[in-house]
Order: sequence, then C-alpha cells, then structure tokens
Amino acid sequence: MFPMDKHKNIPNDVNNTEENEQSSRQTDEISSDSANPQMDSVDEQNLDSKKPEVPKGEPEKNPSQKRASIGKGSILVEPIKRRSFFSWLTLAWLAFTAATGTFFGIILRFMFPNVLFEPKQTFKAGYPDDYTIGEVSTNLKNKFGVWIIRSTEQIYALSTVCTHLGCTPNWLKNESKFKCPCHGSGFRKTGINFEGPAPRPLERFRISLANDGQILIDKTKKYAYEKGQWKDPESYLIV
Repeated sequence: MFPMDKHKNIPNDVNNTEENEQSSRQTDEISSDSANPQMDSVDEQNLDSKKPEVPKGEPEKNPSQKRASIGKGSILVEPIKRRSFFSWLTLAWLAFTAATGTFFGIILRFMFPNVLFEPKQTFKAGYPDDYTIGEVSTNLKNKFGVWIIRSTEQIYALSTVCTHLGCTPNWLKNESKFKCPCHGSGFRKTGINFEGPAPRPLERFRISLANDGQILIDKTKKYAYEKGQWKDPESYLIV
C-alpha cells in the first residue's frame, strides 16, 4: 500500500512547485509594476529636457497693422488710404503732363526757329512840309534807324549807325551834334565827324519823292562822303 501512495503524491508535489513559481512571478510583476511609474516619470522628464525650446514671439507693437505672409516671417504693411492714393495719382498725372508739354515745346521750337525780322528797307516818311527847317527829326530813329534833317535848301536822311564800331549816337539838340555814347565820337548836323575815334562821316540813304508827294527813303542804297557820293542827286532832296 505504501509504495502506491508515494507514486500518487508525486504529482501533488509537482503541482505545488508550479503554483509556488507562478505566485513568485506574480509578486515580481507586481513589484516591478509599482516601480515602473517612477521610471516613467523620470524618462518623461529626460525627454522634455531634450526637446528644443521654441522661442516665444514678442507681442506686436501695433496689432492694427496687417501682416503679409511671404514665407518665413512677415513684414508690416501700411494700409493705403483712398485720399493718399488719389493725391499720389494727381502728382503723377501732373508730372506726366509737364513732361509731355516740355517735349512738344521742344519740337515746336525746332519747327519754328527764331527769325530776325528787320524793318522795311524802303518806306515813306511823310511830306516835306512835315519837317521844320534847321531841325533834326528823330521820329524814325527807333523804327527805321534814320534821322531826317531839313536845311534851307534840301532834305537828307542820315544813318543812325556810328562809323566807328556800329553804336547808335544820340542827337544832342542843345549842343547841335550827334554824340556816340560808346566811345565819344561826335558828328555835326550834316553828319561830318569832328571828334572821337570815328574814322569817317555818317552815311546817307537814297531819298526821293513818291507819286503821292511823300518822301520815299530807300536804305538799300547808301552814299559815303569820303567817296564823293554826297554829290549824287539821289543822296538829297531839293525843296
């Protein structure tokens, strides 16, 4: 009987051993689980410390200004007001108009160059009775460059150009002479030079009577005293 009992108890011992191992495993798992939360917290702290810190952006100074996103970062853009836009548009239009006007002005300047319009070379100077004997008429000096002098016998027309350097002398009635303001040349009423650097007398112009009885002066024909041309009948008008 006893031998059989021994064989029957062997499985029971084996089972007891397996149960002891399982229980020991469970206790180990429980102890390990109780220790794991501390390890997890430590690992999380280490991971957080390794994460790169993201810089916090500074608050915008002017939050009303808009940002234009053009990739990384942004730039502040001032809002354009309607009044400012129209003022700039007006300035641009005025500048364009001025430039266009200047351009066309230059073109017109080349199309119409300056032309010197000289007075008529042949003109009528009134009737002989319009001139007083012994007087010098300066009425035609500025317009035609002529002095008309009437003596007791004749009327002649003198040039207002000084024979020195081409200045315009003045008639000095009180001194009864033509005096050049440039270099002091002096001419008598007849046109003969007598003082200053003028090398010769004043020139005369052709003078005649027109069909209507008026004095006709032709500046294209000149008569010089030093050449004896004052004796020419066309250099004076007999009255």
